[in-house]
Amino acid sequence: MINCNVYELIFKRFDEDGDGKLSPWELQRCVGSIGEELLMEEAREVVESMDSDGDGLVGLEEFVGWMEREDEERKMKELREAFGMYEMDGSGCITPKSLKRMLSRLGESRSVEECGVMLRQFDVNGDGVLSFDEFKLMML
Repeated sequence: MINCNVYELIFKRFDEDGDGKLSPWELQRCVGSIGEELLMEEAREVVESMDSDGDGLVGLEEFVGWMEREDEERKMKELREAFGMYEMDGSGCITPKSLKRMLSRLGESRSVEECGVMLRQFDVNGDGVLSFDEFKLMML
């Protein structure tokens, strides 16, 4: 996860008037400064999605919380995609056979038995396969 100090620096860059709050206008200008376009209505919607106290503005805590949630969602999406690469047979888990196939695609030759041994290291419930939750624990 990105350090909160980085989020604070980003927030301060967006907070052009230095009042400790981001307005839709400030958000729109900042996005524009990096060459992207954000319509005012879109900026209002983004601010509204971050605004937990209902004041129509985004404070530092709201901004950091929102950024952390976005970062976590991105990580989970990437983990699910990676899991899907190993889980090839539609079983919803990584089997020794599916691990062997993926490793072969990556240029590493392993037997099904060796792959089973590799999986057992992270197989929390002992069923011989890795569920997404076990994979997530292994990767994080």
